[in-house]
Amino acid sequence: MKSVLSFSPFVTLLLMTATLTPTTLRAATDPRVYEMRTYYAAAGKLDALHARFRDHTCKLLEKHGMSNVGYWVPLDNPENQLIYILSYPSREVRDKSWKAFMADPDWKAAHRASEVNGPLVTKLESRFMTATDYSPAIQPSSTGSARTFELRVYTASAGNLEALNARFREHTLQLFAKHGMGNFGYWNLTKDQPGADKTLIYLLTHQSKEAAAASFQAFRADPVWLAAREASEKKAGGSLTEGGMAGVKSVFLKPTDYSPAK
Repeated sequence: MKSVLSFSPFVTLLLMTATLTPTTLRAATDPRVYEMRTYYAAAGKLDALHARFRDHTCKLLEKHGMSNVGYWVPLDNPENQLIYILSYPSREVRDKSWKAFMADPDWKAAHRASEVNGPLVTKLESRFMTATDYSPAIQPSSTGSARTFELRVYTASAGNLEALNARFREHTLQLFAKHGMGNFGYWNLTKDQPGADKTLIYLLTHQSKEAAAASFQAFRADPVWLAAREASEKKAGGSLTEGGMAGVKSVFLKPTDYSPAK
């Protein structure tokens, strides 16, 4: 019979990850529905859109039972985007809340006053999400100093979303933390959304974009990560993301001054 000491270096590296998993990393099952909304502001209207959220929209959303998680803009923002995340107890509550919000006289007045010189938004994109079972507790938070957020969207290769989730659950999150990256939240799309069978969305926090580059360089060279990636791809018969790194999209964000998460 072989002893533990006879394990191969590859197996030993995988076992090492157990020491990197703090019990506080994962949250209890989160039943909430999340909505990530991306607004494209009309030319020259992004500041006015911020003012409307700052002065009216955020508090009116809360008034009608919607929770503000965070508001961000891309560091490089040629499309004048505002990206924000709300949470709701359920989709049914979400629909009722938005109906009440749109009918609120205070919202109607704020909307009308802000658009005297034309609409502030030219396009809206919305995605409904649920927290993964390995996501940290998703809640507004601030460290007291400015953080750079990174929105990453993975498109899993055919049939491999669960394998991708498993690799994040068992290895990736704790290795991100080891290399100085903050795990803010991890989501899959709700079943009715296009791409629900292949999409993972998550937010990391960094001290800066430069710090993120250094952290990822160290992460990608970590022997524990190399072992985990090799094992997962061997089991799946190839990359867990569609087209390899082509299936990974990254956008660096900064929180707005009115964002609960900073």
